[in-house]
Amino acid sequence: MMPEKVASTTVVAGPPAAVSQPSSTMQFFRQTLVIARKDLRAELRTKEAINAALAFSMVILILFSFAFDPGEQETIEMSGGLLWIVFAFAGTLVLNRSFAREVPNDCLDALVAAPVSGGALFLGKALANFALVLAVELVSLPVFGIFYNVHWTGQIWSLLFVLVLGTWGLTVIGTIFSALTVNIRLRELMAPLLVYPMLIPALMSAMKLTMDLIGGKPLGGENEVWLRLLVVFDVIFTALSLVLLETVLVG
Repeated sequence: MMPEKVASTTVVAGPPAAVSQPSSTMQFFRQTLVIARKDLRAELRTKEAINAALAFSMVILILFSFAFDPGEQETIEMSGGLLWIVFAFAGTLVLNRSFAREVPNDCLDALVAAPVSGGALFLGKALANFALVLAVELVSLPVFGIFYNVHWTGQIWSLLFVLVLGTWGLTVIGTIFSALTVNIRLRELMAPLLVYPMLIPALMSAMKLTMDLIGGKPLGGENEVWLRLLVVFDVIFTALSLVLLETVLVG
């Protein structure tokens, strides 16, 4: 008697259920916002850098208003350059503290060892610094207009656009060089010596555009080259800083 054949059923295992995980892009921006929030809270708790930057910008603007006659056309034409010189020096007071505040209690080593990418660390600190420097500039701008008899009602949005572009360039360079000089004993001296030569293209563009706007010339036309130079400067150095920060800190 032949044995009965038992029908066998083959079970093919399907692919495992996809586990919902945050994308790398979302994780990158989440880490960036955490770093930016931490830096803003740390600075607003002490207000050391922002108070020093505000005091410096106010004093310089008031002193120069007595040194020059605000009614002269030459003073109005050079006031854009003066404005950005004040912003550059006042911004350095904020930017120098970006990584220096992490040195006590080995907080910088903890940040480097944390599962945070170098790009997220740089972008978070750059955004926090940008907000602080821009706040100082927005407070200084009305004071500048009052003491130098400058009226830019028709060009206010263009001026703010140039202010944002120039401030971001200043912030990017200042943040990456703050990381580069964080372990140097004379970092307060070395950081400005390295930052200002690198900022020459951005400062020249921002000064030229600001002087044209104060003089009543709109963006575009003759000053379009300077606007493009400022935008290209911001894009190139932002990309380089995102890539190189981890190398700068770790070596």
